[in-house]
Amino acid sequence: MGRIIALANQKGGVGKTTTTINLAASLAALEKKVLVVDADPQANASSGLGIDIKKVKNTIYEGLIGKCAPREAVHQTPFEHIDIISSHINLVGAELEMVQMENRERRLHDLLMPLNDAYDYILIDCSPSLGIITVNALTAADAVMIPVQCEYFALEGLSKLLNTIKIIKSKLNRRLEIEGFVLTMYDSRLRLHNQIYEEVKHHFKELVFNTVIQRNITLSESQSHAKPALMYDAGSRGAINHMQLAQELIEKKS
Repeated sequence: MGRIIALANQKGGVGKTTTTINLAASLAALEKKVLVVDADPQANASSGLGIDIKKVKNTIYEGLIGKCAPREAVHQTPFEHIDIISSHINLVGAELEMVQMENRERRLHDLLMPLNDAYDYILIDCSPSLGIITVNALTAADAVMIPVQCEYFALEGLSKLLNTIKIIKSKLNRRLEIEGFVLTMYDSRLRLHNQIYEEVKHHFKELVFNTVIQRNITLSESQSHAKPALMYDAGSRGAINHMQLAQELIEKKS
């Protein structure tokens, strides 16, 4: 049975999608079978993994509202060992449609359960909000990974996210745990970034991954080529950091 990990933080621009894409590629390179679930209407994880969203018939939207079977929503990416449930701008409307649905917080859980045995890891790229789709992701997940940008404003919203996780754990998903905090866009030359790393480490201790994702232009360049950094430039700092993160993730549960 695969481990379902939601990558969540309601603050935008902290590196959720970049981490999802590159962690998936690194896990796949380590011969793990990965399903990426793009739960963000912007669909950046889909395009970043080489999917032309204009040509996809069944997306997470159709899956959530019951217009297709779970396996019909899964598509192969151009990369070995990585499949995807892609997103679409229609997902914005799903929040309104789901309000009237029974068990609306468990729609994604029900979509993923028939697929779970086929994968080692299912990574859910959440939108930068705490709306019903993100609640669905946290209800479906075994754990949540929280990317944190090395800026003070990025720390301000963590208490709200942690409170949401606490509520979901108590009311909807008792197995939910925090997989860890990942520091992103880190520059060791900057005193501020080192201070933030130490502050996060002080507050959350062993919940902080040892691996940090350093600021690296290759991570941006690779997305413009619809490839993970590992397939674009395997020797780049961004590719190496995410491979280290994948190895650390695997070792945590071994």
